[in-house]
Amino acid sequence: MSDYANLKIEKEADIAVLTISRPEALNALNSETIEELDKALTEIEADDSVKVLILTGGPDKKGNAFKSFVAGADIKEMVNFTAPEARAFGIKASVPFFKLQNMRQVTIAAVNGFALGGGCEIAMSCDIRIASDNAVFGQPECGLGIIPGFGGTQRLARLVGMGRAKEMIFTCDNINAEEAYRIGLVNHVVAQDELMNCAKEMAKKIASKGSYAVSIAKAAINNGYDMDIKNAVEMEANLFGVVNDTADKKEGMNAFIERRPAELKDF
Repeated sequence: MSDYANLKIEKEADIAVLTISRPEALNALNSETIEELDKALTEIEADDSVKVLILTGGPDKKGNAFKSFVAGADIKEMVNFTAPEARAFGIKASVPFFKLQNMRQVTIAAVNGFALGGGCEIAMSCDIRIASDNAVFGQPECGLGIIPGFGGTQRLARLVGMGRAKEMIFTCDNINAEEAYRIGLVNHVVAQDELMNCAKEMAKKIASKGSYAVSIAKAAINNGYDMDIKNAVEMEANLFGVVNDTADKKEGMNAFIERRPAELKDF
């Protein structure tokens, strides 16, 4: 893996941990970090040995690992943006965000602290969100005279419903981890010292399944979500046919019949 100024990548067997690390800015997303994310995610997706990616935030300048996941986009960079520059910034961020959403590996956001603005948006781009009990989520952009620009108006409504998304975006109110869990924004809330253990245990469980089948299931969910149900089910049937013609299917079903652990392959 390449070296990055604002990111750290660690691999543990078939799990990669990608840490956003800008301690001087509470891990806020500037252009350089977004460009690095795009490059890092491209590298990770190309690595057949990685089945699950965990995304998290690094500690602040004082070493507090639970201060901030990603505090937002970098306001100091944005303050003098013209309309074309702001649009370009949003489009730039959409590239790695869509990679998180659509890459063949499963992506888990381990949210430790502030997940505001772009931080909430990048967490929503992941397949699964696990929050520490001190995590804070919000879309404060309207209070700054702008709107969410990294997919917030779209992904938030899809996750929690239009009414709750509008309330969060219009009021700019932050919500705590328990409220985020209640409305379906996060999958689990755990104690701070259990966050990465929980994320890694889930990652290990997912990685133990057939990685090709999981990647196809992810594509089916993503691609079918906005289809009408008839076309979505037809798409699923087509993909069901594809995975039934694999060595993993034969091994998995024979192992079930023979009452032994399945030895499933990589991608």
